[in-house]
Amino acid sequence: MLIDTYGRVATDLRVSLTDRCNLRCTYCMPEEGLQWLAKPDLLTDDEIVRLIRIAVTDLGVTEVRFTGGEPLLRPGLVGIVERCAALEPRPRMSLTTNGIGLKRTAAALKAAGLDRVNVSLDTLRPEVFKTLTRRDRHQDVLDGMAAARDAGLTPVKVNAVLMPGLNADEAPDLLAWAVEQEYELRFIEQMPLDAQHGWKRDGMITAGDILESLRTRFTLTPEGADERGSAPAERWVVDGGPHTVGVIASVTRPFCRACDRTRLTADGQVRTCLFATEETDLRATLRSDASDAEVAALWKRAMWGKKAGSGLDDPSFLQPDRPMSAIGG
Repeated sequence: MLIDTYGRVATDLRVSLTDRCNLRCTYCMPEEGLQWLAKPDLLTDDEIVRLIRIAVTDLGVTEVRFTGGEPLLRPGLVGIVERCAALEPRPRMSLTTNGIGLKRTAAALKAAGLDRVNVSLDTLRPEVFKTLTRRDRHQDVLDGMAAARDAGLTPVKVNAVLMPGLNADEAPDLLAWAVEQEYELRFIEQMPLDAQHGWKRDGMITAGDILESLRTRFTLTPEGADERGSAPAERWVVDGGPHTVGVIASVTRPFCRACDRTRLTADGQVRTCLFATEETDLRATLRSDASDAEVAALWKRAMWGKKAGSGLDDPSFLQPDRPMSAIGG
């Protein structure tokens, strides 16, 4: 198993399939985009499936989340999902996407074995979406979410980031819409993972701000720590249920003590934390004809050295050099 010195066991694997994205969200990357990874640096489909197989069969991973960049841009995505669905034991599999292209691929992904999706949508207003993402694709995202719901990739979870001066006032509207559409909404505090390194703690919309805004229209009842488990989102029952809303407060309410995640970048690096400044290279080990046991041993050593927390509250905290698009969400 993937255990660290604090007794935490990683059973949730996040796999970035590409660093590329077809949006340019202001809190993630500059308008001109980034220098993408060269194709030889990316893990091949076979290498991705092999690493997931090792994680599932040898290291105790039970959940796999495919991320990016934008994972729908990975040409072999459906085949990767299908091959991983055939593993024994079969992991639960989900996908985090911006929703563009999901209308076209939702049915195929469900048939391949994907269980559900998380879709990023920060606003209900097309003009704000265009400002935030620098692309006019709002309706495509809505259509993709509906296609995922209709294909049975449920629950469809919606991830929203609120930004001052843009969509900070939309929390109640987003929740009312999610309840109506039968989606599960989760607000995420903006994190210091932008390529521009422009994040400022004193300018972010906090979990407290979000909850205060939601309570102007809804009655929220805490679901409780027992229900949360190792999940990053604190959840509240909305108006007595059955719907819930979550808040992932990575900055103001860190949940590091219960973290059960291990992360694999698109170029084959193990990351123990989103905010880690060090990585362990599995790609080089794979390509040196190492055995599964050798790969597993290296992965174990990497996770054994996981730090107690993200370090966000430490005055000496340094933002990782690699942005969210390169390391996966």
